[in-house]
Amino acid sequence: MITIYSKEHCPFCVKAKTLLDIKGIAYTEVRVDQLEEAKQFLMTEGHRTVPQIYKDGKLLVEGGYTGLAKQSEEFFNNLKV
Repeated sequence: MITIYSKEHCPFCVKAKTLLDIKGIAYTEVRVDQLEEAKQFLMTEGHRTVPQIYKDGKLLVEGGYTGLAKQSEEFFNNLKV
């Protein structure tokens, strides 16, 4: 399962979610501005920005939306499986 850690008024978070929607990839959104545990998790992982995109508890790509947008069509197809 894909998890996007995001916050309100974050244009890159919106772009990441939109890209996954366009590619037909399901995800769960976790808002770090609403859940202190989520914010602490990201800080423990060394992240200071959002979005951060995880798959099955592991970082999927470095660089949030920018890293996601650089991926190939094959990458996205593999996420659907």
